[in-house]
Amino acid sequence: MQFSIWHWAILLLLIGVPVFFAVRSAYKPVQNPAELVGIGGWLMLLAIGQAMAPLRTLATLGSSSDGYNQLMLVPNGPMVVYGEVGLVLAFLVLQVVVLVAMLRRSLRFKQLFLTQWLAIPVVFILDAIWVSTVFGVPVGQVVTGEALATSITSFVLVGLWVAYVYRSVRVRNTFTRVKASAQVANAA
Repeated sequence: MQFSIWHWAILLLLIGVPVFFAVRSAYKPVQNPAELVGIGGWLMLLAIGQAMAPLRTLATLGSSSDGYNQLMLVPNGPMVVYGEVGLVLAFLVLQVVVLVAMLRRSLRFKQLFLTQWLAIPVVFILDAIWVSTVFGVPVGQVVTGEALATSITSFVLVGLWVAYVYRSVRVRNTFTRVKASAQVANAA
């Protein structure tokens, strides 16, 4: 697939404009930082994206079902399919855990979100190694340019959100809940 200058311009607009406004709003002085609490502002966009993430993962898994059905007929194919589905389901579980931590306003949300971000390339690499090893072919034959570009794009975009999560006053003020057992221990 060839990218024209217009594709790059659109990509720059899609990434550059939100980044510009995020950076600009980060430098804008806040009158009362204590008022920035709750899921609102830029955090609302992150919350929507995080709520949609497990659905996107399930949709990707569903769209891969035809390919999986074809692989089941190939020698060692079932092993590849089960391994790949296992990796995707493990990533799905991580996405749901991050979503629950976000909805509960857990103090661990930031760490879990960072872990989810780092899991993007880990899952991609493990999947490529798994398929390559089971089929006995070089990794270069397993990884397509489109899959690599999709993974890199996801990693970069989520990385921008990770930077936001670690710098945002609203995030710092919102995610303050600790486990109930920790609250009881601190009260005693």
